[in-house]
Amino acid sequence: MLPGTVTFFPTFARDGKAFIYSITSRGEVTVYRQAWKDGKNIGAPQVALKVPFALPLVYGGGNAADFSKDLSTIVYARPGGHADLYLLSQK
Repeated sequence: MLPGTVTFFPTFARDGKAFIYSITSRGEVTVYRQAWKDGKNIGAPQVALKVPFALPLVYGGGNAADFSKDLSTIVYARPGGHADLYLLSQK
């Protein structure tokens, strides 16, 4: 969907006018919002959310993380680890 960017399981935003996708980097995950109209990207992607910890996006060939369309909820699998619960709020 984005030239030069590896995206896993992009999701259309609640309004249908953009899609969201995440990229993991050293110790954090950044979720971007890319405007979309008539099958084409519009403008540059915007940072929608930064999560201050790394999480797997893909595991065993499937989706290991999922974000709600409004980014209020993140669910992810943490293979081989223990369960953690995080409450995130945006400023």
